[in-house]
Amino acid sequence: MKYAVILMDGMADEPIEALNGLTPLAYAKTPTIDEIAVRSTIGMVHTIPEGCAKGSDTANLSVLGYNPQKYYFGRSPLEALSMGVSLKESDVTFRTNVVTLSEEEEYENKIILDHSADEITTEEASELIAAVEEALGNEACKFYPGVSYRHLLVWDKGSREVQLTPPHDILEKCIRDYKPQGDHAEEIWDLMKKSYDILKDHPVNIARKAKGLRPANSIWIWGEGIKPRLPLFEEKYHVEGAVISAVDLIKGIGIGAGMTSIDVEGATGNVHTNYKGKADAAIKWLIEDNKDYVYVHLEGPDECGHRNEMDNKVKAIELIDEKIIKPIKAALDASGEAYKILVLPDHPTPLRLRTHTGDPVPYMIYESGNDIVNKANQYTEEFAATTGADIEEGYTLMDQFLG
Repeated sequence: MKYAVILMDGMADEPIEALNGLTPLAYAKTPTIDEIAVRSTIGMVHTIPEGCAKGSDTANLSVLGYNPQKYYFGRSPLEALSMGVSLKESDVTFRTNVVTLSEEEEYENKIILDHSADEITTEEASELIAAVEEALGNEACKFYPGVSYRHLLVWDKGSREVQLTPPHDILEKCIRDYKPQGDHAEEIWDLMKKSYDILKDHPVNIARKAKGLRPANSIWIWGEGIKPRLPLFEEKYHVEGAVISAVDLIKGIGIGAGMTSIDVEGATGNVHTNYKGKADAAIKWLIEDNKDYVYVHLEGPDECGHRNEMDNKVKAIELIDEKIIKPIKAALDASGEAYKILVLPDHPTPLRLRTHTGDPVPYMIYESGNDIVNKANQYTEEFAATTGADIEEGYTLMDQFLG
C-alpha cells in the first residue's frame, strides 16, 4: 500500500460574498478532487487541541500523528533542524521574520504592514540577515538565514518564559501594543529596534523600493522553543516516509521524526511555486524509489489568506488540484499498486481575519479500488461538517489513514 498526504496549508476558510457565498475551496474548480470525493470518506478533524497555539507547527504535528500537547517544543527549533543548525540543550530558538514596518519616527509607533515583506526572495533576505548577524550577533545570540522571510535566532541560555506575538496576527496594527513581555523582553525589543536602523537603508531595500516592492526594514522575533524530541515516524507507523515542502518548519518536523526531507528546486512557499517539481518528487519517491509514504506540503493557500488575496487563494487550490493531486493519482493508478490519498488543510486561515484559527478542518481519505459511489459527496467545509465523520483528536487521523 502506498500513502500520499496532500496538505494545503491554511486552505479552510469562511463563506465569502464575492464568491457567491462559497468558501475558496467550494468555489475553486477542482475536477480531480471532485472525481475522488464521491468515493472518499469526508469529515472534519480538530488538528489543534484546546489551549495549543493556533499555528502550522502544532497543526502539522497533529496531522503527522504527534499529539501537540505532548510533542510541541516550539516552532523555531523545528525550523533549526531543517536549516542544519545544531542545538545545545541550553539553546532557546526564536523565529525571526524580516517584516515591513511603516516609517513613523518612533519605532514603537510603527505599524506592521507585511509579515513577509512582499514575500522577499531568499537571496535578498539572506543578505539582510547577514547584516543583522554582523551588527547584533554575539557569542550568546546568533542569527541564521532561512527561506524567504523566515529566519532563526539561537540564544544560548535564553528563556522560553516570554510572551511574543506572531507578526501575521497583528497586520495593520501598531507594534507598541505588542511589545515582548517576560524574560529578556527589553533585550528582544532592543534587537528588533536596532535592526530597523540597520535594514531601512540597506542596498537590498533601496533596490526593492525602486522596484515598487516593500522593504524588509525590521526583524520580528517570536516562536520561541527548545531542542525537539520526536519518536521516529517509521518506528511509530512501520512505513518509510518523506516530506516535500518549501518551508523549514515542515522539513524540520520531518527530519525530527526521522523522515527524508526532499528538496525541490523552485519551491517557494507561495502560490508561485514549482508544483510540477513537487509532484514529480512525490511520484519518484513512491514509485521509482518504491517507498511507502509521502507528505506533500503546499504553503500557497495560507500565504494568500494572510495577504487577503482572495483570487490567488482560489488559484492556489486549483493549481494544487491540477498540478499535484491529478498527476500523483494518475501515476499511482498506472503503477497498479493499492494506495490511499489524504487531502486536508492543517488549519483555517480565513481571508477576513488574515490569520490562523483553531477551528476544525475538512479531511478527505480516498482509497484505490473503492467502488462505492456517493454522488452527494463534496469536499467542502460545509459538506464535511454534515457527515458525522468527525475526529476530535487530530493526531489520531494518521492512525486511521494508515490503519
